[in-house]
Amino acid sequence: MPPSFPENLSRRDLIAAALLSGTLSNTSAAAASDMAAVQAEIAKNHDKNVERLQTWIRQPSIAAENRGMTEGCDLMMRMLSEAGFGTVKKVPSDGQPGVFATLDAGAARTIGIYFMYDVKQVDPSEWMSPPFDAALVERPGLGKVLIGRGAVNQKGPEATFLAALNAFRTSGKRLPVNLVFIAEGEEEIGSPHFPQIMKRPEVLDAFRKCAGVFMPMPMQSLDGTVTINLGAKGVIELELVSSGEKWGRGPKLDVHSSTEAAIDSPAWHLIQALNTLIAADGHTPAIEGFLDDVRPLNPDEKAMIRNAAQKESEALAKKALGVEHWVHNVDWLESRELMAGRPTVNIEGLVGGYTGPGGKTVLPHRAVAKLDLRLVPNMTAERSLALVKAHLAKKGFGDIEVNMSGGYDPTSTPKDALVVGPHRQCTAVRDSSRFCGRVLQDRGRVIFSRETC
Repeated sequence: MPPSFPENLSRRDLIAAALLSGTLSNTSAAAASDMAAVQAEIAKNHDKNVERLQTWIRQPSIAAENRGMTEGCDLMMRMLSEAGFGTVKKVPSDGQPGVFATLDAGAARTIGIYFMYDVKQVDPSEWMSPPFDAALVERPGLGKVLIGRGAVNQKGPEATFLAALNAFRTSGKRLPVNLVFIAEGEEEIGSPHFPQIMKRPEVLDAFRKCAGVFMPMPMQSLDGTVTINLGAKGVIELELVSSGEKWGRGPKLDVHSSTEAAIDSPAWHLIQALNTLIAADGHTPAIEGFLDDVRPLNPDEKAMIRNAAQKESEALAKKALGVEHWVHNVDWLESRELMAGRPTVNIEGLVGGYTGPGGKTVLPHRAVAKLDLRLVPNMTAERSLALVKAHLAKKGFGDIEVNMSGGYDPTSTPKDALVVGPHRQCTAVRDSSRFCGRVLQDRGRVIFSRETC
């Protein structure tokens, strides 16, 4: 039965409708001989496939900075046409455009595909290789890796998917499914205009015919194990702004720091407000009502996490994240349960006053905190935003501006969903594979690409 889509459609609604089809790898329509021909094309065109990814990475597409977005969108559209999509259209929105495409293989079943073509911002000083050079680098213990912004999130996995489509095309083999494709250019800023793109009648009608929706992701860890992702936490991205003008206290412009003896500080005011959002442990969310709707992990989910924890390497996970301890010194299993089931309040950045070299004796009139709040099943972005505002007002910080820049609700797909089964069968044939309900780390196949920053 085709998935139904809610009226207030989001990016996560689309993916949650039926995540992970796996039909390209597991369907009776793709005979073994056909698959052998396709795999031969993949091997033959390896260098060309890597070059395609390098070209893509070398084109910055950073929505947060409106950098290279038109060029990045156009490049992806060309790659879709080259991969065999017959219809490729740009879909306008109030923000960055989306892309809608279809590939009619004459098959009985249709699968939806979701891409994003934007990437995160970069600080070049943090990179061992320039982030937009897409250089191939020899790394001890890993071999040759591709380093660049987007190599893992998300251009690498998407380029791999396009490589598979190109292999079908150049081998002369027909895809076993039809494809309906949608992409957005604002995922990294919370997908604020994705509903506009998806609600286009042509787009929505096409996706209603899909048996499921697949999102290519970097689901192989450094030790070769493979994860199937059955959901994602929701998120809201916020800026909290404290200003003397809005507060009615403190300066309305930066003044000399000596005046702090007699004038209130908007920066300290913001810090005091932030301190109310978490408990005394510095970690547990303390926003009033924020945890009330949290659905605890059910026994089936806990069993999946326990099974995964037994097969995953804690040492590799800590090494990849650059940490020595989990929060509150919990053990490996509990850390995985927290990753899946605990909502969070995170400070992404703090901005205020002078941040250049040396010191500057200034009392800033304005300070900003950039936050993201991760949400678990039964929570919603809309209610969570309202709770933050109500909490701050109740605690005496009603003057703090709360500006939400983007966000979406959490999703979860049952492991026995129709479209998940084929994907599980695909991974089951590999000795190193394992199945769990959540993602531990965002790493790609190191023999192909790895993002480092």
